[in-house]
Amino acid sequence: MPILLLVIILGIVEGVTEYLPVSSTGHLILATELLGFKAGDWELFNVAIQPGAILAIVVLYWRTFWTVITGLFSVEAGALVFTRNVLVAFFPAVVLGLALGDYIDLLLENAVVVAWALIIGGIAILIVERFAKPVHVGGVANVSLKQSVAVGLVQCLAMIPGVSRSGATILGAMSFGVDRRTAAEFSFFLAVPTLAGATTLQLFKHRDQITSDQIGYIGLGAFVSFIVAVVVVKAFMAIVTRFGFGPFAWYRIIAGAAALIWLGMR
Repeated sequence: MPILLLVIILGIVEGVTEYLPVSSTGHLILATELLGFKAGDWELFNVAIQPGAILAIVVLYWRTFWTVITGLFSVEAGALVFTRNVLVAFFPAVVLGLALGDYIDLLLENAVVVAWALIIGGIAILIVERFAKPVHVGGVANVSLKQSVAVGLVQCLAMIPGVSRSGATILGAMSFGVDRRTAAEFSFFLAVPTLAGATTLQLFKHRDQITSDQIGYIGLGAFVSFIVAVVVVKAFMAIVTRFGFGPFAWYRIIAGAAALIWLGMR
């Protein structure tokens, strides 16, 4: 397969899966393996194209970001609490990411771990959907400090490929009483510093290995992921509002089982 086509396919996969509770990293690893390439060789690319997905959230929620930024300058309570919640939830991932970076890199090459994480995560979604009793919070600025800390701790589970960063944060928020829509939006906003930090760290660690060709591929992959993510996030919010997260849970279970079967037959 031509490298350019693979770059476009991976950009589409990133854009589709980054904000769904299905694990973008897991899907990128499985897609790379399925198309006949080694996941470890594309580890940097898969992380480096995430700014495209980040930009999608900035564009879709630009009014929210603008309100928060201007609110910080005028010291408005809502803007201060919004920022506090996002930073508090982001902090645990920073600590563990720096401490366990080398171990995380090893897991990024293991497709079997991804498959099992998809299945287990799907079951977890069904359990939370069945037993969680979230109440309407009304936005990220209304989430409590305790809930924000809990979301940040749960997000750390997503360092295992296949767990899903968005899935972990959304389920974590719902488990601690946050309604579906606010949980999803909290996951979107938390993605901005989390993905930006992960991308910056990977690019810095591998700065000596990046060629001009790779920069071009990363730029194309990020652009494709941006376009796709804009469409997917809008559709995702409509699906969640109407059907909840159950459809994504069953997809994870089926996809994980299929991946295990395929990996076993290779």
